[in-house]
Amino acid sequence: MRQKNILKLTAATFAIIGAGTILFNSAAEMALAASSRKAETVPTSYQVSESPERALPKTETKEEEGGKVNYSVSMDSLNIGTPTDTDLTMEEAAEAGNQYLKNIYGLDVEGAYIYMRYNPGTETFPRAFWSGDVLFQKERNPESTRWTYMIDAVTGELFNICYGTRLDVSVPLGYDAALEKDFHLYAELARKKTEECKLMNSPVDRVEYNCQGYDGNNPTIAVDVIGKDGEIINMSFSRYNQMFLGLITDSSRKVSESALYNAMGEVKYAGTENIEEKTVTRMTDTVE
Repeated sequence: MRQKNILKLTAATFAIIGAGTILFNSAAEMALAASSRKAETVPTSYQVSESPERALPKTETKEEEGGKVNYSVSMDSLNIGTPTDTDLTMEEAAEAGNQYLKNIYGLDVEGAYIYMRYNPGTETFPRAFWSGDVLFQKERNPESTRWTYMIDAVTGELFNICYGTRLDVSVPLGYDAALEKDFHLYAELARKKTEECKLMNSPVDRVEYNCQGYDGNNPTIAVDVIGKDGEIINMSFSRYNQMFLGLITDSSRKVSESALYNAMGEVKYAGTENIEEKTVTRMTDTVE
């Protein structure tokens, strides 16, 4: 029951807030698994400036299947974290993220602008991570079409990945009660995506309804894909055009769940301690 509540909390955040905002404001609440559990590092000669702000992103050139892939990668101007010697470099993290984008979305990052952030961990997600914001325009705004991801800063394991774009039509964003009982279409889409991208270590056992929300002006639905070994991946789709939007994987869910339980335990203990202190005070006042 507690596990289900955690999934609903993270999925609701994912479905309602939107891709761009999630990356920078709620990334610590999400977690994703990847098709490969191994760390993937990429050697590079690109030099990172000591300043967190960069006026112009530098161009990164990568070899891919015999051809060159050109994209710009830079540290986000709002970045305040500093990676350690054991963490992936900014370039390595960006390349790992690009591989996830290619595997899950089939995205070619040729000509893309990639803005990276490093975070040593938060109270709700106590693991160091890199987050990336990928666009095909230099200027960014909340309504920009973008792909975002969050990966383990040391191993490169994927925690979450999502796609966000503004629809060119106006559609209802409200809750669709019928979908809670009949979400068969989205269950099949989630099962197919999981199997095609090899996102689980075991066969899919079932898909369960999770929640509904919206991403900007795009209504969304989230479902839980559950493997035979108990692994859980949360996926989000557009209720308007059934487009796959993103996912949260099992490994990050466990990190977030553990952190939340610990925090709840501390709050409960502190509350109990205060009650006992007040009780003793009242008894003393009575005796006096």
